[in-house]
Amino acid sequence: MHSASPPPRRIAYVASEHLVKIASLLPSNRNRSTFVHALVTSLGLLRAPSQPSDASSHSTIAVLRPQPASARDLTSYHDRSYIAALLADPPGPDAAACEEFGLEDDCAPFRGMREYVLGVAGASLAAARELAEGRCDIAICWDGGSCALMRSRHHAHKSSASGFCYVNDCVLALLVLKRAPPLPSPSVTPGSAPRKARVMYLDVDVHYGDGVAAAFRGAGARGQVLTLSIHHAAPGFFPASEHSALPDPSSASFDPFALSLPLHSGAGCATFARAWRAVDRVLAIFSPDYVVLQCGVDGLAGDPLGAWNWALGGEGGLAWCVQLLLLGGGGYSPANTARAWALLTSVVRGAPLPLDTPIPAHGAFPAYAPSFTLDAPPGNIRDSNTDEYLAQVDSVFEHIAEILRTQMT
Repeated sequence: MHSASPPPRRIAYVASEHLVKIASLLPSNRNRSTFVHALVTSLGLLRAPSQPSDASSHSTIAVLRPQPASARDLTSYHDRSYIAALLADPPGPDAAACEEFGLEDDCAPFRGMREYVLGVAGASLAAARELAEGRCDIAICWDGGSCALMRSRHHAHKSSASGFCYVNDCVLALLVLKRAPPLPSPSVTPGSAPRKARVMYLDVDVHYGDGVAAAFRGAGARGQVLTLSIHHAAPGFFPASEHSALPDPSSASFDPFALSLPLHSGAGCATFARAWRAVDRVLAIFSPDYVVLQCGVDGLAGDPLGAWNWALGGEGGLAWCVQLLLLGGGGYSPANTARAWALLTSVVRGAPLPLDTPIPAHGAFPAYAPSFTLDAPPGNIRDSNTDEYLAQVDSVFEHIAEILRTQMT
């Protein structure tokens, strides 16, 4: 007797022409959204499988066209006075208010800021609600910052902008999932007290996800929301935070639900393969109902930041690490960002594209020179993450796992 095949994985792909237009307004990432969706579309990743035997037939994908968020949606986390300043029309309150709310320097007001903020927050909220209400199994939101795969504005704080991030759409999405019903569990005995959903936020980005971690550290969501940030560590590197260091479980201020895993310069696939053990430990013990992956690609080789030397393929590569998780984050090379997120979209569909896949002819084709393939191979940067340091990471996260196991029982 043949066992029944599992039902197709239901994927929601959050996108619209209007969203692409407004997401491209952000001065630090102009037109990146256009690159991403154009490549995903030209590779046929949004089409239904042509044959029932296709690997992608194990999934169905539907484009979800989001509505803009409302001011009330934003104030479910952010301060009202900050949102009022952020949504002012025309953009930009007076100089004193700009300074108070961080609307200066890398977060200066810009034309279309109101439409941008409401649009990207609406995209992430649409993705989160689609998951929370059981209409999909994975939501991909490259223009927002939520659910399975995202590009999030993870530096924005409750009452101020920071690091090109004006609204923390990831926090808004996590709050939606935190209120969602937990998934059915065979370990729950009949008649036992109802439990709340557990949500894990995994931030893989050169920059520490300070805004999201701050929203939940020591909050009432303790034991319900766990954040883990994997990021670059170096003196003076943005954002400066005492919480971005490797945790000390013996410290009185240690919070096992707000975790940090810093990596040194040149981090490549071998380092990620080793560091991912920590992710697996935490994931197994916390056993989340929902996972939100903020999937930055500013650590790929060739990114202008040049901090890491990560690759798309191979053990420890981006696609290897993200087999079951997805979101969009940093990435300052539009072509490589599009390569990465197109590859991850194919991974989620259950039919990973080969790295030597030719880039199809489309409007942005010249930007993929000189290789004109999907791959973004590593360079020759020295990996400064020594065996001794990675052994320390292993030891710390073994201790953290023991603490989590105690607190989760």
